Amino acid sequence: MGMKSTTSAKSNGGQDPSSIARLIQIGRNKSFITTSDILQIFPEAEEDVKKLEMVFSALISACIPYVEDAELLDQPSDEALKKEEEKAREEKAYKAQGTSTDDLSNIETNDTIGMYFKEVSRVPLLTAEEEVALAQRIESGRLARAELARGYVSDRRRVELRRLVEDGWKAREHLITANSRLVISIAKKYMNRGVPFLDLIQEGNIGLMRATKKFEYRRGHKFSTYATWWIRQAISRAVADQGRTIRVPVHMGDQINKLLRVQHELTQQFDRKPKIEELAEALEVTPEKVEHMMEVARRPLSLELPTDDEGDSSLGDFIEDQEIPLPDDTATSHLLKESLLLVLDSLPSREVRILQLRFGLLDGQAYTLEEVGRKMGVTRERVRQIQAQALSRLRHPSIKRRLRDYLSK
Repeated sequence: MGMKSTTSAKSNGGQDPSSIARLIQIGRNKSFITTSDILQIFPEAEEDVKKLEMVFSALISACIPYVEDAELLDQPSDEALKKEEEKAREEKAYKAQGTSTDDLSNIETNDTIGMYFKEVSRVPLLTAEEEVALAQRIESGRLARAELARGYVSDRRRVELRRLVEDGWKAREHLITANSRLVISIAKKYMNRGVPFLDLIQEGNIGLMRATKKFEYRRGHKFSTYATWWIRQAISRAVADQGRTIRVPVHMGDQINKLLRVQHELTQQFDRKPKIEELAEALEVTPEKVEHMMEVARRPLSLELPTDDEGDSSLGDFIEDQEIPLPDDTATSHLLKESLLLVLDSLPSREVRILQLRFGLLDGQAYTLEEVGRKMGVTRERVRQIQAQALSRLRHPSIKRRLRDYLSK
């Protein structure tokens, strides 16, 4: 018997059946399996492709989906979903007072968007029971696709599985369409942030499709609550990526929005612009952090931005070029050059030549005593003596008076 067990384990690629059973049990408890789960039980599978394929084969046979760890990190927590539910209740109470946040008629639209709004508004909203029923049909379609992918099914069963797959796609489309107005409602709140309204809706629809794919109705949350989290994530990331010339990370964008909201509230409360310290206290961060957020929040302006109605001038015409000297500095430099030439004309030509080489008066390059000596055909010490003699002449009071005004500048 012991010999048969060993042979059986080897024929299964060396896998321990109890380890596979444990992995499948984890998958059934969580409704999915991640890479971390696989490597925890089969650490050697990270470098053994054959073993990894066998593990996946066992998971497919057990109808357990595989989920990337990165996708799992994006999943909203129960706490985040509870917050979304609280927001939904607040908005519902707000609507009961006579103001609807989902009113699509108060958005300025063109014909294309208007037609889309009309199409969306025709689909009735779903109840919680209808959401669960659609989610169950989607799940049945997904399981049917997995069974079809494995093959080895009878013709009769294949027809039934294809019907379930088709019904699953229809349920998914219905769930998405019925929640499209939710996308518009959320996208409305992100208008005028640098991303066109249609693009916001498009990104929100992508988030809605992700929510449809990942929704777990057994957790007890409404789909609209779950979808709100994914839609908001997709739109906020689009605003962070596309809304600014210089991209700001999503978490920093959220902090900046909170800063602007608190700044507005404190301005109304104090009837003045709040100080950095007051903002830091309200946000529970350091003043340095507030200054950093304000710096990041600044938006760049185009140098081609027109400054008048005619468009004759642009913002760039009024920006100082730090690399170009000021006109008065240029004039002063020109006058100084002329005065130096007059002063040097009073010296012997040999002394002028040495001063020009030593102080870079010709091409801006200053030479050492030894280099000047080689050029002039004299010793290093002789160059030093001639230079000292020339500088002594320049210190004469009559010459100093000519250059005194430039020295003060």
